[in-house]
Amino acid sequence: MVVATTNQTKPLAAFKEGEAGIIAGFSNDQLGSKLIAMGILPGARLRLVRKAPFGGAYYVASGNFRVALRKSEAAGVLLS
Repeated sequence: MVVATTNQTKPLAAFKEGEAGIIAGFSNDQLGSKLIAMGILPGARLRLVRKAPFGGAYYVASGNFRVALRKSEAAGVLLS
């Protein structure tokens, strides 16, 4: 599910620690398929727990689980 970036959506990588949003979609189908298979679905609430130093992983929480995403993956998750 590819969603065009609008004024109401922004990539997860642009969020600050502690901010949350609703997943509007993904920037490419391959990334979307991978995250959907892990249970990160459009419409779910996603919160940025913290960013690793030096441009490392982004730790996010959705529901009862946490997952680490690469910076390029975080840039592909669009939140509203």
